[in-house]
Amino acid sequence: MEREFSQLNPGYRLLLGPGPVETSPRVLRAMSGNLLGHLDHQFLDIMNDTMELLRKVFQTKNRLTLPMSGTGSAGMETVMVNLIEPGDNVIVCVKGVFGQRMRDVAERCGANVYSVEVPFGQPIDPADVRKIAKEVGDIKLIAVVHAETSTGILQPLPELSEIAKEHDALFVVDAVTSLGGVELKVDDWGIDACYSGTQKALSCPPGLSPVTMSSRAEKVIAERKTKVQSWYLDLSMIQNYWGQERVYHHTAPINMIYGLREALQIVLEEGLEARFKRHQQNSDAFVGGIEAMGLSMIAPIGYRLPTLNAVRIPENVDDLKARAYLLDKYGIEIGGGLGDFKGKAWRIGFMGESSRRNNVILLLAALADAMAVQGHRVDVGAAVEAALEVYNG
Repeated sequence: MEREFSQLNPGYRLLLGPGPVETSPRVLRAMSGNLLGHLDHQFLDIMNDTMELLRKVFQTKNRLTLPMSGTGSAGMETVMVNLIEPGDNVIVCVKGVFGQRMRDVAERCGANVYSVEVPFGQPIDPADVRKIAKEVGDIKLIAVVHAETSTGILQPLPELSEIAKEHDALFVVDAVTSLGGVELKVDDWGIDACYSGTQKALSCPPGLSPVTMSSRAEKVIAERKTKVQSWYLDLSMIQNYWGQERVYHHTAPINMIYGLREALQIVLEEGLEARFKRHQQNSDAFVGGIEAMGLSMIAPIGYRLPTLNAVRIPENVDDLKARAYLLDKYGIEIGGGLGDFKGKAWRIGFMGESSRRNNVILLLAALADAMAVQGHRVDVGAAVEAALEVYNG
């Protein structure tokens, strides 16, 4: 007997994890628009709009600014495979899982990788980077994760950029969990290559990775002595499709680009500064509530990422059971810890559409309930009151 397939009807979830997060109905409607050919003049106009909107959100005038086909990790690979050639000396700052991934990709490109590594939950000290840079001497690039999604650390960038300039090295930044939710000034901060993902603070479904390259980075790509090891991610060819030539490379994910264009318009309608302020306020309110419960944050004060809040799990609370309870009883998804923090941290994302006051209050109450069923009781009233003080303050 043939199997019968039911109609696809995913149940609703409130996505408050490390991504994907809530998506605006406007973005979903845009994605349902009529499919066009990837060389249709209507679609070419949409591509141009998308590039210009991305420049505004990245705060850059870089010509080479476009969305790569693939998620944030595709952006990471794009930057590395295009800028690194075998034998190049690169410095990678590692303070979490995604710094480790960046290092791994650089090694696969044949680079001589020098790591500046700190324990999970701590920021990079620029003095350590300066020390290694001085020892190595000839450096192709310095790479760092701006917003470390595995630990909730927000890394200050200007001083690291200065170190790169001192050594005539490219400055590479992972902005997967910061673009659109945290201040990021590509041009003013001297960032040569930056990549992100659509499913975080931009509040678009996963599937594209915005990338921007400075003129210095473009020159490095143009003067390569070897072919880029990835045909699919080779910017020397892809830029000819996104540029005036419109030379076919691969079929673009048409409807995803519709969605990204709409998501970027939403960001700019709100205004970057207003958007950053909203993310910070909701994070501050959540942190206030968490601390009123007697729990603690992983990232130290001054380095806390507002789009991703990493909370230490009490020793007598089981991570998997608590997250399953939230999903089953409240329909809320949060993330578990990665790497050194597996089973020890909750990763909670208030990003884009998910960064809202009602979500903060709801999650504080739901977390209190999830812990209470395991015998760990907290004062939920005090938590909500602390959060409201931030909003009313």
